[in-house]
Amino acid sequence: MEQVGYESAQVNLDGVFSALSDPTRRAILTRLAAGEASVNELAEPFEISQPAVSKHLKVLEKAGLITRGSDRQRRPARLNAAPMKDAIAWLEEFKRFWSSSFDQLDDLLEELKNADL
Repeated sequence: MEQVGYESAQVNLDGVFSALSDPTRRAILTRLAAGEASVNELAEPFEISQPAVSKHLKVLEKAGLITRGSDRQRRPARLNAAPMKDAIAWLEEFKRFWSSSFDQLDDLLEELKNADL
């Protein structure tokens, strides 16, 4: 795994993971994957107020995960999945680490199994 210093780490990665840490925001992103929606449309399935949904949208927008349009009085939100690419790349490093670790464990277990025979 490539080591990255604290200073050179991508700043937005923190914002993306922070935004994704909330189940309501993840549900909003899932809904936006189907197409743009207004705040009222996004608030429908939740038992929270429209201002609370607006706060969630601001967090998602700050993380770059959504964009907000302007359509008269309606400000539809649209998914912008590009920032998730960096998060996925970061997680992939750990996937390689764990895959390698599991392969080593499999080898060790096979050796122990053969030693018992």
